[in-house]
Amino acid sequence: MSSTRRTALVTGGGGGIGGAICEVLADEGLSVAVADLAATRDEVADRVGGLAVELDVSSPESVARAVAKVTSELGEIDVLVNCAGWDELRPFVETDEEFQRKVLSINLEGPIRLTRATVPGMIERGHGRLINIASDAGRVGSSLESIYSAAKGGLIAFTKTMAREAARHGVTANSVCPGPTSTPLLDGIVDASDDGAKVIAAMTRAVPMKRLGEPLDVAAAVGFLASEKAAFITGQTLSVSGGLTMA
Repeated sequence: MSSTRRTALVTGGGGGIGGAICEVLADEGLSVAVADLAATRDEVADRVGGLAVELDVSSPESVARAVAKVTSELGEIDVLVNCAGWDELRPFVETDEEFQRKVLSINLEGPIRLTRATVPGMIERGHGRLINIASDAGRVGSSLESIYSAAKGGLIAFTKTMAREAARHGVTANSVCPGPTSTPLLDGIVDASDDGAKVIAAMTRAVPMKRLGEPLDVAAAVGFLASEKAAFITGQTLSVSGGLTMA
């Protein structure tokens, strides 16, 4: 490994958006750790020439093991992309404590855990990129996604605070907010809900471009924010939604 080659850790790297992000970062010349609980991480790692890492973002012990493995095999982590996520479409009145804990642990606490495990090293070295995959649900709300919206809204606020604290150390922090995007996760959400297909159809009609996003649409934004071209961009929240949200 070249001493100038940077290392990226992508959580949820075995998923649709995460896999596309791994591809884009690998194409940009980064060493990529494809971290996921799902075995699809192995397929993505093979495809991009990266390192497959088993990771459960809801477990502090799993996070510690994953970061240690990446550091040992690829070097210090320069780019962290928190992409792991999970949700089910439920009216708020049908949510309970167990569901709430799961959504918050994966979508909000997980990114915080990974940030705590990696960003201090970036600050010490004077360079780094933190990119959190949030959601427009966290910016404007989303019916049937109350807890998820709360988690993603919290993630956006956390990212802005990290941007303020880390800016003078050469570390940027930004959020990317996908709109409705064609992924296996979205398919699973639709399949698990009686109203899922109707909700997705309505959201598709609402998108000015009249289509769902594709994983590469989101990955392109992440690739830019991870690059040196974005060195003066921090604390920003970028919606990738085909114009569904414009504020």
